[in-house]
Amino acid sequence: MKALVLAGGIGSRLFPITHTGAKQLIPVANKPVLFYVIETLVDAGVTDIGIVVGGTQAQVREAVGDGSALGARVTYIYQEEPLGLAHAVLIARDFLGDEDFVMYLGDNFIVGGIDALLRKFHAEGPAAEILLTRVDNPTDFGVAELDAGGQVVRLEEKPKNPASHLAVIGVYLFTPAVHEAIDAIKPSPRGELEIVEAIQWLVNNGYPVGSATVDGYWKDTGTVTDMLEVNRSVLETLEPCTDGKVDEESEIIGRVRIERGAVVSQSRIVGPAVIGAGTVVRSSYIGPSTSIAEDCVIDTSQIEFSIVLNGAAIEGVGPIEGSLIGREAHLTRSCLTPRASHRFLIGDHCKVQVAP
Repeated sequence: MKALVLAGGIGSRLFPITHTGAKQLIPVANKPVLFYVIETLVDAGVTDIGIVVGGTQAQVREAVGDGSALGARVTYIYQEEPLGLAHAVLIARDFLGDEDFVMYLGDNFIVGGIDALLRKFHAEGPAAEILLTRVDNPTDFGVAELDAGGQVVRLEEKPKNPASHLAVIGVYLFTPAVHEAIDAIKPSPRGELEIVEAIQWLVNNGYPVGSATVDGYWKDTGTVTDMLEVNRSVLETLEPCTDGKVDEESEIIGRVRIERGAVVSQSRIVGPAVIGAGTVVRSSYIGPSTSIAEDCVIDTSQIEFSIVLNGAAIEGVGPIEGSLIGREAHLTRSCLTPRASHRFLIGDHCKVQVAP
């Protein structure tokens, strides 16, 4: 079995961060979301992986390489424009050949792996299998209608009157029958080849399409809110360790990982939190659910429930919460306005002055 991981797209819901970087490489607990996807596939025994890339392909290639560091063998497939999930399968036809495959959206995060899903697929032998989760707002998703045996009878994208609360999430299993379906469908009104339409074609033409419901944790990390929530969830599983230097005037409480080369002085860190390699934390407070990447400087500042990307500097600013701070961004104190609570979405290489 092969895997097709989608790591293209523009990530508009995460602008301005994704103006200069791939959304799939934004780190959760200091590891790119895309790495979690690849590790999930490898843990399930799927190591031959095609990654569909777009305008950020250079960054993805640099981060993942040939995949060997993650236990995978990676082939890159370039998609000039994001023309739909089914279009990604279409352009990957040579890589996929006539094998069964799992398609995994590179910004989806699932706790618990997909081993059980693969076993079910191989045991029951449908033409396709989709992964579902129960949501409170089905009008925002593709929605599945099932028969009594759990077979898919209808799929509808963002329906006004949903037939169920079962939303289709970003993991799909296919046999080569899906290629026939994709050849048969036409672009939707928005100009994309929709995977939902290809699956519906299979259903309409008598192919069995199965389903499995995720009862555990799933998130599409396409927004800042969801990214911060996934970061919080992963940090809750953190194994604490101190490989960096912490002076006697500092206080470390709870699940905190201080990576090699990091230096913490005269500061208080309350976990779960991670401090990246080479980062300096000085005279500051780092609160729960915070990931500080490598080579950052946090000086005389307060931050919690946030993600700070590599090389950023925060000096004399706080309190900060619920924020995503880009690579090499620089936040400093301004003397022009009164103190306030701060929440940021700051792109790479930005410079921001904040009230004292």
